[in-house]
Amino acid sequence: MRDLAAFLADAARGVFPPADGRVHVLARPCARDAGVIALTGCSLVFAGVEEAWVRASLPADDLSAPLNPPFLRALEERTGRKVNNIDLLTAAPALAGPPPLELTPTADRDHPRVVRALRHRDEVRAWTVPGGTLLLGRGVAGRWEVAVEVEAGARGTGLGRRLAVAARHLVPGGGPLWAQIAPGNAASVRAFMAAGFQAVGAEALLVEHPAAPAVS
Repeated sequence: MRDLAAFLADAARGVFPPADGRVHVLARPCARDAGVIALTGCSLVFAGVEEAWVRASLPADDLSAPLNPPFLRALEERTGRKVNNIDLLTAAPALAGPPPLELTPTADRDHPRVVRALRHRDEVRAWTVPGGTLLLGRGVAGRWEVAVEVEAGARGTGLGRRLAVAARHLVPGGGPLWAQIAPGNAASVRAFMAAGFQAVGAEALLVEHPAAPAVS
């Protein structure tokens, strides 16, 4: 059976599973990663739950059901985790050469963006520019993910787009690079699209919270 990393590698280069409405129930890549990814006409469930339970919990012939609140709520109860958000999932190939911004590496682990990244990613690296922060780290199934933070005074200047482009020059091993974007954050969506990221699907991650029981 193909694993989540293989599905993601294909999707990053524009190769998708058949849009036949199938729900693929996959193993979790690691103890941290759990969630649902919707691609065109199919879904990937990687939450450490039984396939029979998934089939019984989803209505037939409803392509949107895996990312709809009833199923996500059932997953929360089944796993003891919480849905973090339903994000637009995007990807872009790496770019050669140095980034077109003068980035300063930072070891500051108290920045809110860095603190958040360390909860969800491994090998986190951070850089700053006046008015912004850029982070890379290994997230779901080991993929390289980017996050950017633009300070209020620098918004509307195109800095978010330039940071997203710069990130494509920094991917160890040559990419691809992934970004999860809240759909309601239109400015961020526009910035990443302008930086060459392409929509791949939608994603809801299940994250642990302090009251959560251990998940096997």
